[in-house]
Amino acid sequence: MRALLREWLNEAGYRDVCPSAARGGQRGGTADLVIVSICMPKEVGVKLVQEIQTAHPGKPLIAISGQFRAGLSAAGATAQSLGVQRVIAKPLSQAELLEAVRAMVGPPN
Repeated sequence: MRALLREWLNEAGYRDVCPSAARGGQRGGTADLVIVSICMPKEVGVKLVQEIQTAHPGKPLIAISGQFRAGLSAAGATAQSLGVQRVIAKPLSQAELLEAVRAMVGPPN
């Protein structure tokens, strides 16, 4: 999944994507945005998001998950309960990803 997201973002003109900072990755860095894949949003999702927020303070977060239902409001109650700015249900399209990224950080430089 990470390779596909990287490919889509690079094709759209966004610079390279860093691996997740939570659980042993780099802290801080120059990321403008963090995308996190959450397997079990209700059980461990909030904890994982908190770890990433600690590693990347002030950076917007997009959560993707197969547990989210299609048609879920991108910035609605689920996003708010997780503490992220956007949620996207898997399977996701390139258009959905790029729309969310543009909403968070604007067009690529």
